[in-house]
Amino acid sequence: MLDALTALSRGTRLVYGRGLRRYVYVPIAINLVVYSAMLYYVVSHFGGWLDGWMALVPAWLGWLDWLIWPLFVISLVLIVFFTFTLVTHLIAAPFYGFLAAKVEVQVTGRPPLDDRGLARTALDALGRELVKLAYIMPRALLLLVISWIPAVNVVAPLLWALFSAWIMAITYLDYPMDNNKVSFADMRRRLSSRSWQTLTFGGWVTLITWIPLANLFLLPGAVAGAVLMWDRYYRGQRDMAPS
Repeated sequence: MLDALTALSRGTRLVYGRGLRRYVYVPIAINLVVYSAMLYYVVSHFGGWLDGWMALVPAWLGWLDWLIWPLFVISLVLIVFFTFTLVTHLIAAPFYGFLAAKVEVQVTGRPPLDDRGLARTALDALGRELVKLAYIMPRALLLLVISWIPAVNVVAPLLWALFSAWIMAITYLDYPMDNNKVSFADMRRRLSSRSWQTLTFGGWVTLITWIPLANLFLLPGAVAGAVLMWDRYYRGQRDMAPS
């Protein structure tokens, strides 16, 4: 039985094995550059952001400082890492899509249904990432608003964690689905129909993104793990159109 953690473990071994490791160097280099820039920016601005948030707490809630302060910190850290992940995947998407196709050939013995050329695939991958952003950003902004509302923001860290798991599942499982001509809307329906597998996979990937530096080398394994999950759980869902 293939579970999310097993898929990630097998996927990581696959991408660093013979025949595939050469396809992970460019994504790792991209992640390293973005990670370094983001880390520098966050470290230099974190204190100011936190002070600004705490200044918004009304005086009558001052007695809850002991609770609001750590919730603000957790929410801010989640937002920062969420933003870092979005930027990284927007840049690395063409390479991840290509890696997913190579993994599928090695794992299943057959190429994905996509018959586009390399240049067209790269351009379409960027377009697909913009579609994801259009889906993600309004929902992320809503959570951001919730994170700023005193008392209500008590649930914000939990909502961010669930949302991050869902978005990580969308981000990675979309690579093999896009390669197999599954539309973005159909992809979301397929993921919803397997909510446990989807959220556990996205949750593990979210945890991986939180491992400093090591995440740069583990994320390509998540691409391969997504291919394994696609082939096991989602490929056979032929007709997911709403009735």
